Amino acid sequence: MNKVVVIDYGMGNLRSVAKALEHVNPKVQVKVSSQAEDIRAADHIVFPGQGAIGAAMHALESRGLNEILLHQMGQKPFLGICLGLQVMMESSEEDGGTKGLGLLKGEVKRFPDPHYDANGTHLKVPHMGWNQLHQTREHPLWNNIAQDSRFYFVHSYYVTTEQENEIMGTCDYGLNFVAAACLDNQFAVQFHPEKSAADGLQLLKNFLDWDGQG
Repeated sequence: MNKVVVIDYGMGNLRSVAKALEHVNPKVQVKVSSQAEDIRAADHIVFPGQGAIGAAMHALESRGLNEILLHQMGQKPFLGICLGLQVMMESSEEDGGTKGLGLLKGEVKRFPDPHYDANGTHLKVPHMGWNQLHQTREHPLWNNIAQDSRFYFVHSYYVTTEQENEIMGTCDYGLNFVAAACLDNQFAVQFHPEKSAADGLQLLKNFLDWDGQG
């Protein structure tokens, strides 16, 4: 039986992600845990998140999860959700400047406030609600998801990177930002698939079917 661990670092909508994973594939064994042995035993790893990156990085360190997580992320299919994408970057402007895990080259920046689109319309921060995602590269996690499908976002900070080969999808909210990124067996998205109706559930199903290749 495929085992999936949802990383519990004391923050985020852990149970809703776990339930969504169980829904798309009732045969998988989903466990919400911060225990090293559960992370080692898992076939797939999910890092969901919401909240501030400073607190998240502190929680990982205080629970002794940094080293084991980094090691296992290099070996198994990994999915980062929302804050789970941001912590993979080198640094973030949030909380006065916070160092990330550094798995992906790039920075997390805050949306300008006030913030406007190309027509001069004021855009609220945080970016909250449904928005189109443009797939920039083919990937197994996009299987059966149409180009420019809509996903649900909730965030005040966004990812930037000059590593175009790592960008899997982009979104426009007054500026173009990275909505999905991938490096080898690690895939991460800024939106919440567990809140994104059929397309979000399809992405979770694709992840559970993914062997970390391609």
